[in-house]
Amino acid sequence: MTDEGLCTFCSGTRPPLPDGARAPVPTSGLGPGASPGPGPGSGPGSGPGSGSGSGGWGVGTWPRSPVGLSRAVIALLGCVIASDLFVIGAGLHLRGLWEGLAADESLNIYIDPGLRAQELYDLAGNVQTAAFLATGVLFIIWFHRTRRNAEVFESGVQRMGPGWAVGGWFVPVANLWFPYRVASGIWEASVRLHPDGGWRTVPKTVLNLWWGGWIVSVLASRIAVSQWNRAREPEQISDAAALVAAADALDAVAAVLAVVFVRAVTRMQVERAGGRQAATVPERAVPGSTAP
Repeated sequence: MTDEGLCTFCSGTRPPLPDGARAPVPTSGLGPGASPGPGPGSGPGSGPGSGSGSGGWGVGTWPRSPVGLSRAVIALLGCVIASDLFVIGAGLHLRGLWEGLAADESLNIYIDPGLRAQELYDLAGNVQTAAFLATGVLFIIWFHRTRRNAEVFESGVQRMGPGWAVGGWFVPVANLWFPYRVASGIWEASVRLHPDGGWRTVPKTVLNLWWGGWIVSVLASRIAVSQWNRAREPEQISDAAALVAAADALDAVAAVLAVVFVRAVTRMQVERAGGRQAATVPERAVPGSTAP
């Protein structure tokens, strides 16, 4: 614990080693008296100085706290939700004008009220885009950090490399599946172990709801934008505006689910790191002993 009452993982610091203590490292299977074959903890990401959750962490393989990034991501997701509500309100107001024109062609919405409504809708769209881009950048940074931490906790359950935590979002078609595979590995590796070191499983309900909400939101947005771009008649524009508003509502729901997902993964990683620190008893070097 730090002076502020935070665990060393949450505060981003590293616990000092007691005098004469050595940091625990994973068993390599190549120590004195060991067979030359692979030992416990061997495999991708293991070996001296790197380790999985079951083998301990070396000094150079401590996980990095995702707490600060998660708070920033959650704050920006709140901005996304607010911008979605803003653009929904502006869009429905504009839709009402087009709906009135479809019912009564004698109306003129191209003068002051209609222009103000269009300008408000354009402003709302720009705010929504800015909030989405800023949140996307920071979310991917947080996502990559949790994937790096997952490599420290349990490298054996990772289905895709850490680079895919970033690149997976930008591969056409594959971005509908690759980030989920990365997130699934993060989720499994972040689960806190039993006190005896046994493996625990936590249902992926939060993970599946977040990803399902994101996919539905993306597909609905693409359909709505396509219909909006094709609309020409007042009635078509009114219908398209209603569809865009529905897609924005789904985006807000997806953002709420993203907040739940970010909080869940961050909490799991903090608990996993804190539990591992508490379970690790530093080995003290015997005074006067010499290395073999």
